[in-house]
Amino acid sequence: MDTRHTVRFLDRTTPPHIVTLILLAGLSALNMSIFVPSLDRMTAYFDTQYSVMQLAISGYLLATAFVQLFIGPISDRFGRRRVILWSLLIFIAATIAAIFTTSIIWFLCLRMIQAVVATTMVLSRAIVRDMVPQDEAASMIGYVTMGMALVPMFGPTIGGLLDQLADWRATFVFLTVFGSGVAILCYFDQGETVKDGGMGFREQLRNYPELLRSPRFWGYTLASAFASGAFFALLGGASFIAGTVFGLDPFWTGMALGIPASGYMVGNFFSGRYSARFGINAMALTGSLILTVAFGLSLIIGLLGLLNAPIFFGFCIFLGIGNGLVLPNVMAGSLSVRPHLAGTASGLSGAIMIGGGAGLSAVGGALMTSASGALPLQWIMFLSVFGSLIAILAVIWREQQIRK
Repeated sequence: MDTRHTVRFLDRTTPPHIVTLILLAGLSALNMSIFVPSLDRMTAYFDTQYSVMQLAISGYLLATAFVQLFIGPISDRFGRRRVILWSLLIFIAATIAAIFTTSIIWFLCLRMIQAVVATTMVLSRAIVRDMVPQDEAASMIGYVTMGMALVPMFGPTIGGLLDQLADWRATFVFLTVFGSGVAILCYFDQGETVKDGGMGFREQLRNYPELLRSPRFWGYTLASAFASGAFFALLGGASFIAGTVFGLDPFWTGMALGIPASGYMVGNFFSGRYSARFGINAMALTGSLILTVAFGLSLIIGLLGLLNAPIFFGFCIFLGIGNGLVLPNVMAGSLSVRPHLAGTASGLSGAIMIGGGAGLSAVGGALMTSASGALPLQWIMFLSVFGSLIAILAVIWREQQIRK
């Protein structure tokens, strides 16, 4: 289905405008990272340990992976619009409740409920694939995620500033207002893009093995999981490293965490501009090479004992650039392996990506000590991006075998 020429802003009879898609995807990314600069202070507020407080990230990522397993098939059956609107309402309610909790147990439970907002990220990609073919989908996803990067790029900075001006609750008030605005925009702008009333669950179950048996689907999915895994590992350990190892306050921690997002916007710009011309595999391979070289150098500098805050976080701009090249292209690839299962493929690949990220985030947070410095995190990030390079090379090899 190609509805590119019928998109009209604030018209529920046409597919959503790109601005709406950007904000839908951006809300999920914002919720993931905006309060990271507050983790140290929240640990003290809830009178707990950093490893427990860090579950607000790693546990949230795990819940996000769980949500994505079901959201894709549900949206393939019932449509994108209805599922997104209900998910936004649940997210807003959980965020408001989190503002008033004083228990770490209840806070973590509410964070798990907040994970339903991952629906907006998953389905924004599926909506793009509903609208345009593979290479154009990579370009459009690139532009969507380039714009999306603007939201979380300033998110940690805003969160750190709000924490210093008030406390961590102010960040959740901000999330409530932002989420409500997106929900209103979605209600008035998002038309349904699933044609013919969607696919029944029984039909999905018959086709699901077809997706799981595809080596290309797994190659693209693992490439996205490993490339983004380095970023999730950074989220798990960044607050501790910035505050305890490098002595940065919450505001500067937020500024440092905005560096990958600025690079991500650059990478997504190139994806949006050149994916249709050079192909998704060439773009993903370029991004994986950038990631591997950059974090190989970062690790060497750390092993030599020359690491400081500007060097560590400076290399993180390449984390953004590389992911900006890898993710839109491998996402488009995974959705295009079986186009009639675009929602299911988006949910499954997203679940694997986020689930792996949850594990790396937990490991990154658990291994951080004042004595170890940043080295454990550097090792995790390097091995993760190297895995992405291997995965995309496997996809390229597989396609060459198919063409023979």
